[in-house]
Amino acid sequence: MGNNRKGLIKKIAIVAVVAVLVIGLKVINAGDYLTLSYLKESQHRFQEMYREQSMTVLAAYAGIYILVTSLSLPGAAVMTLAAGALFGLVTGTVVVSFASTIGATLACFISRFILRDWVQGRFGERLKTVNEGIEKEGAFYLFTLRLVPVFPFWLINLLMGLTKMPLKTFYWVSQAGMLAATIVFVNAGRELGKIESLSGILSPALILSFVLLGIFPLAAKKIIAFYKSKNYRTKS
Repeated sequence: MGNNRKGLIKKIAIVAVVAVLVIGLKVINAGDYLTLSYLKESQHRFQEMYREQSMTVLAAYAGIYILVTSLSLPGAAVMTLAAGALFGLVTGTVVVSFASTIGATLACFISRFILRDWVQGRFGERLKTVNEGIEKEGAFYLFTLRLVPVFPFWLINLLMGLTKMPLKTFYWVSQAGMLAATIVFVNAGRELGKIESLSGILSPALILSFVLLGIFPLAAKKIIAFYKSKNYRTKS
């Protein structure tokens, strides 16, 4: 009884902290600063700040990126472009890769800590197959979802929090799976002045290549398993 009460208090505390942060960001109209137009207008000022105080700007950028992604707020794509414009391809890719993955893992943890017990308790039987699938091939499914940019970044974080995938698996698969799209967006950010919309960055051919790249590991595993079972039946 005591443990349940402590757990409930912790959940309420986390919900309260998240709510305060979200409300605070709304009050200061943080969304206005996470737009493509604002970024393009402020590019030269930010670059000057980065030249004068590189480490401070990098730390502040990473902290804001982690906050935005952990709270599932819009603006991650714009911030990724900003990394390319401010830090260049290599530094931008490194800082975005780690900040986005840390933020995503925190979002997954928050979703899991607050909602998973309730969801599993209410829909446990219906989710049995899903849980088994995640346990066996969850890393492959997550890798595919991360590679295909058409799936919302924040939604994947929250939904995976409702599963039983270990957070360490979620972290390294997310970092590997998001790397290709991170490089594409950071590289695009280096030509910020030429970008008119976020949708213009990803062409249909590029999205298709991500889809094929994501499906390949899972398909390869299925094919190998099929041939192994076929050979086993032949020998038997």
